[in-house]
Amino acid sequence: MPIELLGRRPEDFVWATGIENTFVPQTRPGHRALDEYQLIGHYEHWREDLALVRDLGLKAVRWGVPWYRVEPFQSGDYDWRWTDQVIPYMVEELGVTPIIDLMHYGCPFWLRREFASAEYPTAIASFAEAFARRYAGLVRWYTPLNEPIVTALYCGQRGLWPPYLRSETGYVTVLLQVVEGIIRTAAALRAVDPGIRLVHVDASGLSRTAREDLHVLAKDEQSRTFLPFDLLTGRVTPDHPLFPWLVRSGASPDQLAAMARQPVPFDLMGLNFYPQWSTTQLYIDRRGRLAYQPVDQDGAGFIDLIADYWQRYQIPIMVTETSARGGEEVRARWLEASVTAIRTLRSRGVPVLGYTWFPLFTMIDWRYRFGRGPVEEYRLELGLYTLDGAGGSSRWRATPLVEQLRSYVTDPDGAVGNLGVGESPPLARV
Repeated sequence: MPIELLGRRPEDFVWATGIENTFVPQTRPGHRALDEYQLIGHYEHWREDLALVRDLGLKAVRWGVPWYRVEPFQSGDYDWRWTDQVIPYMVEELGVTPIIDLMHYGCPFWLRREFASAEYPTAIASFAEAFARRYAGLVRWYTPLNEPIVTALYCGQRGLWPPYLRSETGYVTVLLQVVEGIIRTAAALRAVDPGIRLVHVDASGLSRTAREDLHVLAKDEQSRTFLPFDLLTGRVTPDHPLFPWLVRSGASPDQLAAMARQPVPFDLMGLNFYPQWSTTQLYIDRRGRLAYQPVDQDGAGFIDLIADYWQRYQIPIMVTETSARGGEEVRARWLEASVTAIRTLRSRGVPVLGYTWFPLFTMIDWRYRFGRGPVEEYRLELGLYTLDGAGGSSRWRATPLVEQLRSYVTDPDGAVGNLGVGESPPLARV
């Protein structure tokens, strides 16, 4: 069943899942290629994998395009053979609406210096336009780039992924490049079809502290969490709290002003939240130094986090990734707690219009890139299905979460209820 309407009624609520689609194909000594589709076998088993979405009764799936394989050798030279099979199968045979990740970390090999290349914003926008023209009538929901914060952190500050920059200047360089790419991608998509829907997706988080004297630091950390979307919505002007830091870290005031003049009209604010990783507490350690630790292991900050984003941006929200690390019992408790939290938020008038359990099935831990063991040692179980090594007729074993989620999907009134007072106007039909 495709997405028909996003609005206040529980039957309009979008239940979704996603397949982990991180692509970092470049290698160097000690760094292996990380292509989730290849490592989990999705390139060969895509029909069986995607059929799980339909069997769950879900309306939508977050699914990424491996740009480096579609445009492998040079700019403008496309190979659509695989996507020409997969996308019609999703839409026409399964009746599932794809929310397409156009960029999920990885650039093609021909783009030297990757995100730091001056050609990157034009290159990704050209790819987006070509994709949208190719699949016009089949695809109308897009995420221009998944998780700008993580991209800037891994590629610009920590030096873990290409172009391997290691500084705050590197962080700002990559962040501004990907933001410029999103701006151009959004314009290219809307030029193909003004009815295309844009879902911004980023890693959400809250910074907290119990110490009064650290509140200003927590506020600064929180500002950095909001920064990508502040840039994309035209909020970064000279009075923004991070404007001085951006300029001192290499940002051009003229570039920031140009970004502020062209805010991107997103239809949904997509938030990725994991209870073990998404809320950080600032404290002073035994050596008297500032330190950070994850808190709210049970996800107690989930409601406050979503409410904070709604108050700040006033854009309808979709939970675009959530799950929990741990055994099936741990995941089942979080599934129940997170859906209950969404019902609470909706009853208060916070327009949470969709929910994505992510990923659908077993993924490969990103640590594989830096490890030496076989891929089987890096299987990460966050999903609804587990890779079945018993050699049966199906490669997937359903966990109890499958029936648990299906019970919510079939009873949306009981699961998430109506949107309360002060709801956002519904989005038009896709």
